[in-house]
Amino acid sequence: MKNLNYLKFILLLLGIISPCLSFAKDLSLNAFAVTEGNGTQTYSINIQLLAIMTVLTILPAIVLMMTSFTRIIIVLSILRQALGMPQTPSNQIIIGLSLFMTFFIMSPILSQVYSEAVSPYMEEKITQQEALQKGSAPIKKFMYDQTRTEDLILFAELSGKQIQSDNPDDIPFSIMISSFVASELKTAFQIGFIIFIPFLIIDLVVASVLMSMGMMMLSPVIISLPFKIMLFVLVDGWNLILGTLAASFSI
Repeated sequence: MKNLNYLKFILLLLGIISPCLSFAKDLSLNAFAVTEGNGTQTYSINIQLLAIMTVLTILPAIVLMMTSFTRIIIVLSILRQALGMPQTPSNQIIIGLSLFMTFFIMSPILSQVYSEAVSPYMEEKITQQEALQKGSAPIKKFMYDQTRTEDLILFAELSGKQIQSDNPDDIPFSIMISSFVASELKTAFQIGFIIFIPFLIIDLVVASVLMSMGMMMLSPVIISLPFKIMLFVLVDGWNLILGTLAASFSI
């Protein structure tokens, strides 16, 4: 009985909060019906509220697959491995830095989406369909500018569709996102390979010196780690890495 009263209270809160958060009060669905002693009471959830909650559930996938986040976090993870410190900086710091770098790089795109789609839609100057089309165009152009032509051709052939690779508006989102992610992975590993080379040279030199001195029982990682940190600090490594990553995107 106590659980039933608790459920009724939760449903009542949903019925009160949902209309307050909705953008259009006339669009609603009958979602819950609770039978009480005096009859049946129905609680409704707004359609747009359901759509917003659905978008929030796929927001991490959107950030991963449609922004600069993937390239940044892969390069920073490879840098951490190249330095020989797999846990430093921590995962929280790497993810946080990648997110803020993503917001920094994507800010012109987000500003364009807001000015061309969100703001006119909120002012009721354009319809929802027009807002979706105008809002998706800058994001699609951003992905197109980072995507290799061979990746677009590959996924177009796999889907059995003919595309005009010089016009991003004619490319479906399914092909564009898949091609963009493939290109981002390749670019991230190329940058990571270049970052890895100087640290690998330090490891080889230290290992050769230790081998020539007969100190085979001493791990080269212990000796090379301070030298790699010193090299990274002397060349202002974080400035170079983050600046290169920001400049590697065509906006």
